[in-house]
Amino acid sequence: MLLIFTHKITNRLTYTARQLFEKILGVEISFTTRVEDFIKHSGPKMTYSKQPLQNEFFIRSNDLLFEQGINDLEIKVGDWDGIPCFFMCGEKSSIPYDVFSASFFLLSRYEEYLPHVKDSVGRFPVKESLAYQNNFLQLPVVDIWAYKLLDALKERFPDMEVGQREYSFTSIINVTTSHCYAMRGFMRSLGGFLLDLGNFKLRDVAKRFSVLLGFSKDPYDNFYELVDIHKKLPIKTMFFFQFAKHSAHDKNISPNNNKFRYLIKSVADYSVVSLSTSFLSSTDKSVLKEEKKQLGNLINRPINYARLRYNRVSVPTTYRNLVETEFTDDFSMGYTHEIGFRAGTCTPFHFYDINMEVRQPLKVHPFTVHDYALTNYRNKEEIFEKMDNVYRWIKQVNGNMTIIFSNELLGSNHKIDWMELYQSFLKRYYV
Repeated sequence: MLLIFTHKITNRLTYTARQLFEKILGVEISFTTRVEDFIKHSGPKMTYSKQPLQNEFFIRSNDLLFEQGINDLEIKVGDWDGIPCFFMCGEKSSIPYDVFSASFFLLSRYEEYLPHVKDSVGRFPVKESLAYQNNFLQLPVVDIWAYKLLDALKERFPDMEVGQREYSFTSIINVTTSHCYAMRGFMRSLGGFLLDLGNFKLRDVAKRFSVLLGFSKDPYDNFYELVDIHKKLPIKTMFFFQFAKHSAHDKNISPNNNKFRYLIKSVADYSVVSLSTSFLSSTDKSVLKEEKKQLGNLINRPINYARLRYNRVSVPTTYRNLVETEFTDDFSMGYTHEIGFRAGTCTPFHFYDINMEVRQPLKVHPFTVHDYALTNYRNKEEIFEKMDNVYRWIKQVNGNMTIIFSNELLGSNHKIDWMELYQSFLKRYYV
């Protein structure tokens, strides 16, 4: 067990240290503010404070983990053996950066509490993030810092006991529009037909008629093909279905459509099925609770996992709503149009509510890439060049690689054979 001496034990410190040591590194820790207990401890130990006690392993603390609320921070990103880091410690410290404060800043999404202009659908813009502005968005820096800290500790304590976690891979299929033409009812189909005709999209008009007349399959209806693909590989897969009323942002099939309901129940026989929330429910708890209840009643299982429409996480409000409606896990922590790590990590972590200064029970699962980020690239070679580099870092820290694909893009003809690319992702990255 590693003993950590500090002048004050705070929720921020215990939250961050346990994430780094216990969740990422598999190292058991405890805390003390008593000098005599620290001195007589015979095992591995370190001091996290402003000054060392003697000549022990020491990290000079920034003030961040001993403050409350949100304050203006001056952050200067430096270089730690080729890895970006911030909150420099000074000469006496055993490592050059306060990795606890830096990790808390990213994991808590501290910067998203600060004033910023949201994008067109109410999201924190990636270009506002410290990681994007300092070119480390595609590095799981929190995990990398944890392993660098471990290396330094093992130099001082060679017999230190360390657990060993394994790399894992998760594939998520996000379903906010299950069908392009089918199951949409007469008025919506007529409206779509007139819109395509008015925009001279004659190919789409022909496809619509072909699907509605039963001559061809709806392009977005690839669910059983996906289930068959998943059966061939021992990977963790999940389907998130939107189960909401029609609106300007939510245009899926009606939850009352029997064929749509049968589809969801059929997929739930082979895979984990949970809720892709509607645009409205991300800000309205009563709507969120109703969507959760209705989907749970349909598949006769509790709905514990959520994915937010457009990855529209607005901290802390969105996550408070998920906690209050009894969701246990969220899979929305990432950027829709950029590859990388929004919270700087490839390890699940609990949501820390800065305003309340408490770790909430909601577990946040950061994703590595959303398929729409891949549409920025010209071909598969460019995509794999970028993704292979990200994959190597995740493997190096034994993290989790979570990818999100939508049945819409998998059923489209946009430049690339997306279904083939998806299968290549599964085979290439699941081990």
